[in-house]
Amino acid sequence: MTTGRDAAQEWPLHLMIKSLRFVRSSRNYKATVEFYRDLVGLQVIDEFQDSYGEDGTIFGLPGWPTHLEIVRSRDDSDPIHTFDDIVFYLSDEVAVQEATRIFRANGVKAAPQHPYWDDWGGTTFLDPDGRKVVYVPWVYGPHLGS
Repeated sequence: MTTGRDAAQEWPLHLMIKSLRFVRSSRNYKATVEFYRDLVGLQVIDEFQDSYGEDGTIFGLPGWPTHLEIVRSRDDSDPIHTFDDIVFYLSDEVAVQEATRIFRANGVKAAPQHPYWDDWGGTTFLDPDGRKVVYVPWVYGPHLGS
């Protein structure tokens, strides 16, 4: 069995992952798409309307087979959970300042955040649905604190 640092470098043998997508329902679909496209800066790689009754936008992360899909919510009672964050691990504080400059230029203020992110230099913003987008000035690894 692989443990610790080695485990983070290999997928389980039964999962031959070639791509990974995270999907979020949005009560504020148009504003949320604009947030991730225009402020976060993710590239739209696909959009769909009335596909199996759903509308959505798919963002891709360049050079990575990782996607974020935003789907228009049909239920206004969808809850936003406490831990429903997207965390961008960046190289250093300068990278965080550069990545978050557009938020500040558009009047978006940093949001209250979990004490962990305070202790580790994070900066948190809320998307239009109230979900957290966190930028931190270090790259996560098993050698770091938790």
